[in-house]
Amino acid sequence: MASTLPPWRLPDCMQVTRSQIIARGLTNHCPNCGRHTLFKPDSRFKINERCANCGLKFDRGDGFFLGPFVINYGVTAFGFVLPVLFLYFFGVLRPVATIVTAATGAIALPILFYRMSWSWWLMLYFYFLPQKLPNNREGLDEDKEE
Repeated sequence: MASTLPPWRLPDCMQVTRSQIIARGLTNHCPNCGRHTLFKPDSRFKINERCANCGLKFDRGDGFFLGPFVINYGVTAFGFVLPVLFLYFFGVLRPVATIVTAATGAIALPILFYRMSWSWWLMLYFYFLPQKLPNNREGLDEDKEE
């Protein structure tokens, strides 16, 4: 039997609050248990399939990896390259400095921001669907997901 509450209202039995999800997302921690288990310890770019502590599945299926890419692209394009272009437009930067700065940032920022973009994507996903977290499903009547 499914819950009769509207999707924006959380049942009282939810153990992980939305503020906890945000705090965990901003600090690269598992949204469910709060442990630092998103990435493999020996790799900068390899996300774990599941949390080593609670078993939460991080990669939720086909196309889920596009979320971090979109966040990474948005931060790079609108948070870095666009302001650099505005600096050129207003005469602060010369053309060569603009091209070098924008190109360097467009290459380096996605690499540096990769882990954070995955964490932010999981944060956004579970912020809007907190009932999908295993710790929040214990008191619900819904079937458990993988």
